[in-house]
Amino acid sequence: MEVLFDFYSKDEISEKEFDSELNNFAKLIEKFEFNLLLNGKHDLNNAIVSIHPGAGGTESQDWALMLYRMYTMWIESKGFSFNSIDFQNGDEAGIKDCTFEVEGEYAYGLLQSEIGIHRLVRISPFDSNSRRHTSFASISVVPSIDDEIEIEIDQKDLRIDTFRSSGAGGQHVNKTDSAIRITHLPTGIIAQCQTQRSQHKNKEQALKVLKSRLYQVELEKKIEKEKNIEGEKKDIAWGNQIRSYVFHPYSLVKDHRTKFESGNIKSVMDGNLDDFIYSYLLEKMGKNK
Repeated sequence: MEVLFDFYSKDEISEKEFDSELNNFAKLIEKFEFNLLLNGKHDLNNAIVSIHPGAGGTESQDWALMLYRMYTMWIESKGFSFNSIDFQNGDEAGIKDCTFEVEGEYAYGLLQSEIGIHRLVRISPFDSNSRRHTSFASISVVPSIDDEIEIEIDQKDLRIDTFRSSGAGGQHVNKTDSAIRITHLPTGIIAQCQTQRSQHKNKEQALKVLKSRLYQVELEKKIEKEKNIEGEKKDIAWGNQIRSYVFHPYSLVKDHRTKFESGNIKSVMDGNLDDFIYSYLLEKMGKNK
């Protein structure tokens, strides 16, 4: 950098050339920082994301749908691919449950920042008295496991149920019992898929989700064991409120882990999450030093 500036000061390169080289240098630094932030074992993998509304019926189910829209818009902005695995509509509005896969470079590394409880405060559109309501929804994210990683599952440990799809997918999906629900009996972990036209494809997708979730459970056990050996205090992440989205009486989105916040709530709900994601990754890198 000093050499480049020295050439510029001696008029041996033009201002345009200097700006171009400076821009290239800045991109190299940005790439280096990015690689430092996303260097986990599975950060490069695709991600399987699930959204679960909390207690509160229509309120929380509508909030889950708002989060679903936020993430699909973020996925589109990154140029990633979206693959719906399970989508269950709410009774009146919103969604009861949904799972989807995000395909793209570092999808899991980026989306791991979203794991946890998301809290909404707003004037409810479902309350005739226009009262303020608080709703919760949880986000779970696991890396999509490829075929190179072997996950041993005993078929005797699986209960496989078929049922008629209630989600989107066209008339054929809704007329046949093509949806699949797989329960891993030893752990109680459930994975289901109802968005594909054939029972076989739904089973493939459900098994893929199940394997990814089982692998994540084993990873978490290993990490917890290492923490216990090192005498570290357990960091309870799942179940904690990680971010609040306040629509009323003021507009604010605040991440409670990093303290990063934005007053432009519309922009955030339109999928502009990168500032929140990168602040989380920087915080995580600082803690791991």
